[in-house]
Amino acid sequence: MTILITEIFYSIQGESNLMGWPTVFIRLSGCPLRCQYCDTAYAFHGGKKHEIAEILQKVADYAPYYVCVTGGEPLAQKDCFTLLTQLCDQNYTVSLETSGALDISDVDPRVIKVIDIKTPGSGEVHRNLWTNLAQLHPHDQIKIVICDRQDYEWSKEIVNRYQLPQKVQVLFSPSYEQLSATELAEWILQDRLPIRLQIQLHKTLWGDVPGK
Repeated sequence: MTILITEIFYSIQGESNLMGWPTVFIRLSGCPLRCQYCDTAYAFHGGKKHEIAEILQKVADYAPYYVCVTGGEPLAQKDCFTLLTQLCDQNYTVSLETSGALDISDVDPRVIKVIDIKTPGSGEVHRNLWTNLAQLHPHDQIKIVICDRQDYEWSKEIVNRYQLPQKVQVLFSPSYEQLSATELAEWILQDRLPIRLQIQLHKTLWGDVPGK
């Protein structure tokens, strides 16, 4: 059982409510989406096949508490589900970063799913699989990358329609170099939203550098 991997690296988690924790990242190759702000386009193609046992050993070498499976779009590879379960079986705290365009119902319930709802500004809003919202657990999270005021208003409506803050933590993140984090913060405060502002910590630390 093999998985196509772009990179496995150890860094600081820059997003989600695990922000700041040293984490092993497993970046799977390939993605069916093409969001206009994507910062991991280098993972669309290429990569190297790894046996799951080999991946587990590489992770164990770092002796981490936290492991993040990301992409690309990890769930585009069917064996990702097995990898997630086996990582949980090793007693790691495991998070999954997914676009929300693919079905999450078979993801191990122990995994913290961070689902990225796509806005109109992403160029991929039509790819949102809304049935995924019924599969959320309280420890899961919704992330929405905001490109502009139109995206913000659209996101507010979605959050209210699905009553997301009553189910999971919701994070609004400004699109890197497209929207000021300060401006987004002001909008959230003005509207008194029960939303967490997220700034990509890894980019504050290292800039837009792959593998960080």
